[in-house]
Amino acid sequence: MLDFVILGFLYDSRLHGWELRTRISALTGHVRPVADGTLYPAIKRLVDATLVLKNIEAGSIAAPRHMLELSPVGESRLLRMLREPEEVYITDENHWFCLLAFLRHLEDPAAQAAVLKRRLKFLSTPASFFYDGDKPLSAEDLDDPFRRGVLEIARATSRTELQWLKKTIGELEDKGGRAAVRN
Repeated sequence: MLDFVILGFLYDSRLHGWELRTRISALTGHVRPVADGTLYPAIKRLVDATLVLKNIEAGSIAAPRHMLELSPVGESRLLRMLREPEEVYITDENHWFCLLAFLRHLEDPAAQAAVLKRRLKFLSTPASFFYDGDKPLSAEDLDDPFRRGVLEIARATSRTELQWLKKTIGELEDKGGRAAVRN
C-alpha cells in the first residue's frame, strides 16, 4: 500500500521526502504511521525500479534536497493499479480509502465506475464479524453491547457507503454515456 500511495501523491506533484511523509501520514497515519525507516527504503525501491525519479535541487533556505517525481513508467503503473486494483484494495477499508484518494487520476468514467462496482458487489455480499458456526450474526442476535456496537456501526457505515457508491456510479455512467455520444 505504501508504494501505491507514494505513486499517487507523486502523480499529483513533485515532492521531497518530508512533504511526501506528511501527506502520507495525513491519509494513513491514523492507521499506519509512516516512519522514515519505512518510507525511505520504499522510495529507494521505487527509484531503483525506475517508477520514481530523484533529483537534487537547491533548497530555498537550507541545504539541497532530493525532489521526487513520478516517471512515465511510474505513471503507467499507478494507472494500471487504479484500473485493476488487487482484491485487497476492494475488501480492506484502509486500502480502499487510499484507492479512492487517487481514483480521480483515471480519466475514463467507465473505468472509475468499474472499480466502484467491484466495491459495491463486495459490500452487497452478506457478512459479519461474528458467527455462530457458519451463520453470520447480526447486531440483533447479540447480547454483548460492545459486539453489537461493532455491527451497528459497521451497518451504518456500509449503508452510507452503499448510497454513495450507487449515486456515484450513476453519475459516472451518465458522464460516460455523454462522452461516448460526443466521440
